[in-house]
Amino acid sequence: MPDKHLSSQFDAELNQLSTKLLEMGGLVESQVSLVLELLNAFNASTFSQVIEEEQHLNRLEVEIDDEVNNVIARRQPAARDLRLLMATSKCVTNLERAGDEARKIAKRLRRIHESGVVSVVNIIELRNSGEMALRILRDALDAFARMDIVAAAQIARDDKAIDNEFRAFVRRLVVYLNNAPWAISNGLDYLFVAKAIERIGDHATNIAEFVIYVVKGQDVRHLTVEQLEEEVLRG
Repeated sequence: MPDKHLSSQFDAELNQLSTKLLEMGGLVESQVSLVLELLNAFNASTFSQVIEEEQHLNRLEVEIDDEVNNVIARRQPAARDLRLLMATSKCVTNLERAGDEARKIAKRLRRIHESGVVSVVNIIELRNSGEMALRILRDALDAFARMDIVAAAQIARDDKAIDNEFRAFVRRLVVYLNNAPWAISNGLDYLFVAKAIERIGDHATNIAEFVIYVVKGQDVRHLTVEQLEEEVLRG
């Protein structure tokens, strides 16, 4: 009976950590949504909200990591439980970095706004990429909540679409700037924004890969999408 009681306590601790991780993920989703609003029109209060939420993220990162370390020290978990705790810590790091990217986008958009220079890029393209990154971030957190490895594998494939959008954006921007050297500074600012969006997608994919690690016990980082999907389908 005592062993069952301890097991129930441990399960509760793991669930609490997962809940905090998803809370942190919700904050990052909010940040990305806000910076997409800033792409349409800069707003000082929206900018301030992005910055404030990033500070909250930093506090959550430290808090969750401390709890993970305490649980490992007290429970000395093994197998899947240990993988879950390690993955939680890694996912927290990726969420914090995704939040950093959102903050960087907000600051770069403020700079563009303050410069008063008319946009030289197609904002719709950037917004579409941002919405794709936000969607796979949500999907990655949902896959983590359900430990759904099939959904996690799909996220890795979806991220390739964001990568392709980024490369296409760079090619179009280079062609444009060759004919409009006066707009180089403005163009580079938007290139920075596009790269940050692509990085948010990368962090979402990292979270998805850790879902597969927890369930399968296999480190799938650095695998191709095809190899990752084969690993998921393997019994």
